[in-house]
Amino acid sequence: MNFALILFILVVVSGIAWVADRIYFAPQRKIAGIDRMPLWLEYTAGFFPVICAVFVLRSFIVEPFKIPSGSMIPTLQIGDFILVNKFTYGIRLPVINQKVIDLGSPKRGDVVVFRYPRDESVDYIKRVVGLPGDVVAYEDKRLTINGQPLQYSGGESYLDPENMRYAKRFTENFPADLGGNRHEILNDPDRPATVFPAERFPGAEFCQYQPSGLTCKVPAGHYFAMGDNRDNSADSRYWGFVPEKNLVGKAFFVWLNLGNLGRIGGFQ
Repeated sequence: MNFALILFILVVVSGIAWVADRIYFAPQRKIAGIDRMPLWLEYTAGFFPVICAVFVLRSFIVEPFKIPSGSMIPTLQIGDFILVNKFTYGIRLPVINQKVIDLGSPKRGDVVVFRYPRDESVDYIKRVVGLPGDVVAYEDKRLTINGQPLQYSGGESYLDPENMRYAKRFTENFPADLGGNRHEILNDPDRPATVFPAERFPGAEFCQYQPSGLTCKVPAGHYFAMGDNRDNSADSRYWGFVPEKNLVGKAFFVWLNLGNLGRIGGFQ
């Protein structure tokens, strides 16, 4: 269901009713000495200010999402309700997602929501690890960007609640000249490092797959995104690059988790 389209239709319908009431129906009621709106106007024109405010807030400022899978564990858990900044990467027209004002672009390490390239009716959330022009290598479960290896620390056991199996929890650090982002990831030592693409994807010619992992050069206008739960995430390693036009916004805050209120707060 395209909620943005439904909300847009409601804004248009209620807005027309609101204008009609101000121009015609309200003066007619005043002449007739009637104070109350008819029921059909109450449920159209009467709701226009609220619907319009929700539409503007959701389309241009911040939008809520719910995390449905464990691909971003340990950063985000299943059931987290998150907020996504809609203007960090530019102002986009609702419904068609066309950028009209450029305000910025993703940085390495940003957690972003985007329209899944294979089915744009579906929203995905992953972490950007490669920018346009970057050479991203993921070999033996370690990232290298433009020849610079990322730094790793930790390695304690962590129970993945989605699969009910233990993985290793690491802190992954981008070097300062690559943005300096610091976040946590999971790696399962019992899973092989080999990556097999689900099928050929646009830009597949920029990637080379080998037994130890893969190396990709990110094409212009695209990003390379991965889940923090590295052995349990369908991401750019499997289905390709994220086009800039598919970006929805930057995820930045957990505002609710019904199973764990301690989850509320920001994240890296």
